[in-house]
Amino acid sequence: MKKLHECLITLHNLVAPHHYRMVLQNKDLAIHSSPGQFVMLEVSTGYYPFLRRPMSIERIFSDGVSILYKVCGEGTKILSTLSVGEKINVQGPLGNSFPIPEGYPHYLIVAGGIGVAPFPALVEKILKVRGIPPEIILAGKDYNHLLCEKDFKQMGCKIHLVTEDGSAGQSGLATDVLETINTQGETIVYTCGPLPMIKNVHKICVQKGWLCYASLEAEMACGEGVCLGCVLPAKMEIENEMMARVCKEGPIFDTQVILWDKIGDR
Repeated sequence: MKKLHECLITLHNLVAPHHYRMVLQNKDLAIHSSPGQFVMLEVSTGYYPFLRRPMSIERIFSDGVSILYKVCGEGTKILSTLSVGEKINVQGPLGNSFPIPEGYPHYLIVAGGIGVAPFPALVEKILKVRGIPPEIILAGKDYNHLLCEKDFKQMGCKIHLVTEDGSAGQSGLATDVLETINTQGETIVYTCGPLPMIKNVHKICVQKGWLCYASLEAEMACGEGVCLGCVLPAKMEIENEMMARVCKEGPIFDTQVILWDKIGDR
C-alpha cells in the first residue's frame, strides 16, 4: 500500500476555540485506516515548516477520514488557514491500532482535552464488532475543552463530564471520576491526553486490575521509526536500548509496557 496520498479537503470547521475538524477525502486512505492510527500532514509545500504534523485519525468514512486538532504552533496555525476544495499531501495511515479483545463486557474511555481525537473511530469499531457502547470520561480544563460530547451521545455512550474549573460536569480531573467507577466483570480502558493524566490512569487501572491501552503522543519527524525522535522508555529493546518508538511500536501501547518511573510529569 502506498503511504502518500493527495487528499481533497471536503470539510474544515472550527468546533471550539482553537480547535478544528478537517475531513480528508481519499478512498485508499480510508480503506487502509484503523482506529488508533495516525497520519502526517504536509501543511505547506514550501520549506517552512519543514516537517509534517502528526494527527490522530478521528473517524473513518467510506471515502476518507477526519482529523480533530488544536492550533498550538506555526504548523497547525497554517493548517487552520486551508480551505475546502484545497488538496493536502498526507502520509499514512501510520502506527498500530487499538486492540478490541473479546470477553470484556465493559469498555471505558478516558479522554483529556484534544486527547479525545482518536476515540470516535474506536467507539464506532467497538459498536460494530462487540455491540457494546463504551462508557466515557470526557475531561478538559473548561467547557470549551470538552470535545465530541454530541458525537458520543448519538452513539449511545454513557458520558461523565469533568472540568478543572467546574464549568461543566464534575469539578476536578478525569482520574477523580475514574477512581469512583466500579464495574461488574472484566473492564478494558482506553486513554489519551496529557502524559501525567495517562500515567495516573495507568496507576488506577493497575490497582483495579484493569487492562489499559493508551494512545501516546510525541514530537516526531519521520513517522516511520527511522529518526528515533519519538522514543519513550519501555520494556522492549530497540537499537540496543530499552525504549519504544511512539510512531512505530505505537502509538497504542499496553500501559504496562511503558517505564513510567523514568518519565517525568511533563
